Amino acid sequence: MKRVEVRLSIQAVAPLLDLIKAVADELRATLAVPLALSEADAELAEVWSEDLLESQRDDCDRLFSLFDQEFFSEGVVAFDRDNAEPVLRACAALRLRFRATRLAEIPDDTLEALEASSTMGELNAEAQKAFACFMFLDELQKIILKYLDPMAVEEDE
Repeated sequence: MKRVEVRLSIQAVAPLLDLIKAVADELRATLAVPLALSEADAELAEVWSEDLLESQRDDCDRLFSLFDQEFFSEGVVAFDRDNAEPVLRACAALRLRFRATRLAEIPDDTLEALEASSTMGELNAEAQKAFACFMFLDELQKIILKYLDPMAVEEDE
């Protein structure tokens, strides 16, 4: 089984984890992307929403399991085939929530320009931290996609 270990700066990442955790807590009761079903499908929507919420909570829990004692002692997080997909989904849900809430006041073109330049000087302190979280989650997704294709089937199984 392929495993990728990534060394992160504890000083850079640890301060972001509190805000990311706060946003993840919001996602414990709210879907990152609301369902759009007609009122006629209310029962289906309720059941489906609860299943999606449970999956979203589990995915966020898997993401936070990366930031364990090993991370806080050595700055290392490890991705493997077992956690790649849940972590990708958690990062996506969290980024959507950041975009819809903490970064909602920033127009898309400004956000895209910030992503391209990585300069946050135009933002207030709160938006800077939210944007840093947004970009950190983006980088985690890129690492997983670069080194672990979660959709690929390993032939040695």
